[in-house]
Amino acid sequence: MRIALFVGVEKVGMPLPSSASDVPRAARAKIRSGEWLAPTAGLAPGFVQANLVVLPQAWAYEFLLFCQRNPKPCPLLEVTDTGNWEPHLSAPGADLRRDVPYYNIFRNGVLAERRRNILDLWQSDFVAFLLGCSFTFEPALVEAGVPVRHLDCGCNVPMYRTNVACRSAGRLSGPMVVTLRPIPSDLIVRAVQVTSRFPGAHGAPVHIGDPAAIGITDIAHPDYGDPPDIHPGDVPVFWACGVTPQAVAVSARPEIMITHAPGHMFLTEIPTANLAVI
Repeated sequence: MRIALFVGVEKVGMPLPSSASDVPRAARAKIRSGEWLAPTAGLAPGFVQANLVVLPQAWAYEFLLFCQRNPKPCPLLEVTDTGNWEPHLSAPGADLRRDVPYYNIFRNGVLAERRRNILDLWQSDFVAFLLGCSFTFEPALVEAGVPVRHLDCGCNVPMYRTNVACRSAGRLSGPMVVTLRPIPSDLIVRAVQVTSRFPGAHGAPVHIGDPAAIGITDIAHPDYGDPPDIHPGDVPVFWACGVTPQAVAVSARPEIMITHAPGHMFLTEIPTANLAVI
């Protein structure tokens, strides 16, 4: 069963003008060839970026339910047919086995390897899930005059496991992961307003201020990504993150779960405007 739940789904089945869809397609071609191996923040602006989770069909219903119960960290964009690596609705012609810069391979809850493609690992019972990503709303933040520090320094966004428990679904449970964007104190309201318009890309922040309140003991050393670039007058602002399923994998221990490496997203052909709520 193929499922799409993102805002503006009725627009996604409509073919984009070639001049528009060429942007994410060209970026994916660079990723597939190995020309682009860096984090994808800022790549193909104007198009939705997505987190990737691949699981055997025996785990797929539970993960679908997990996403439904935890829409902040896991906003569903598309679910592929069993065994199909092409996301027909969000990026026709793409190949989820080789169009992500780096993949993480979890086996029985352990991160076993990181690799450039998963062509030889693909199974006929695999189901792929695409989840919204906060990289999608970053161009809107910049346009609104809100600095995005990791874009300015050309590094990966800092990500942290928290003490905020997700709602469980069958065998799946675990902590929420968040991204950090240090925001000047006088721009926090604007940042909340801008990101609230993108519920399909995690939406408004889940926490503002003291990191310890959500279980982060050392903000200088994130669990994933690069250390934060915090300027005088900045306040820590945290958004739910699509790396959450990777923390859940450690807890639930499925025999295999394949995801994107944190910060290395899948580029869809969904215009960012399709996810925006007026």
